[in-house]
Amino acid sequence: MHGSPQKAASMSATATETLPYAGRALGDIAVTLPGATAVFRRNKLDFCCNGGLSLATAAKAKGLDLPELEAELANIAASARPAEPPAETGALIDRIETRFHATHRRELPELLKLARRVEAVHRSHSAVPAGLADLLDRMASELEDHMQKEEQILFPLMRHGGHPMIGHPIGMMMAEHDGHGVHLLTLETLTNDFTPPDNACPTWRALYAGTKKLSDDLIEHIHTENNILFPRFTG
Repeated sequence: MHGSPQKAASMSATATETLPYAGRALGDIAVTLPGATAVFRRNKLDFCCNGGLSLATAAKAKGLDLPELEAELANIAASARPAEPPAETGALIDRIETRFHATHRRELPELLKLARRVEAVHRSHSAVPAGLADLLDRMASELEDHMQKEEQILFPLMRHGGHPMIGHPIGMMMAEHDGHGVHLLTLETLTNDFTPPDNACPTWRALYAGTKKLSDDLIEHIHTENNILFPRFTG
């Protein structure tokens, strides 16, 4: 049985709203959607020198599946949208692991690649963020250690209702959060508050857009744990 024209039009409109990337330039997507550069690099789409090409044009030239690319970009965008924290503790921990832990693990390696490229290619530029790659590498290592401790020790205790001594690991995690905050201040300084120079290439702009998202995500991550999750066991 065929659907009504109205229903078909509605579905088409929904699809257009969900997948708005085909006509946009690669460079524009790279700068405005942190995480997109990893998709482009994996598919060998040059968002730097050929950043003016639309996604549709670039995909056609490479013989790539355009709807598949759009869907992947839409998923990246959807994962970045904020949501109300769940009332149930187990669900809140699930959200922390999927929204923040998985995002950091997915995005930091790509940011590190972009930072190394920008520092190498533009090393003679007065505004080059010298030391940014080293900082991101250190942040990735420390965050991974931190998240492993939460996933293997603290979160299992919380899922089982807590423990009389749970205040100790919570205190350790909060102290480590303070250390992450120091790194964020350094990140702002190195990137001139995430502001690329006027003549920056698309890779440089994408790097700063990505580091700004990392900063925003990490701030929200720390807030969710310090001010929403942890007080459920220390209040």
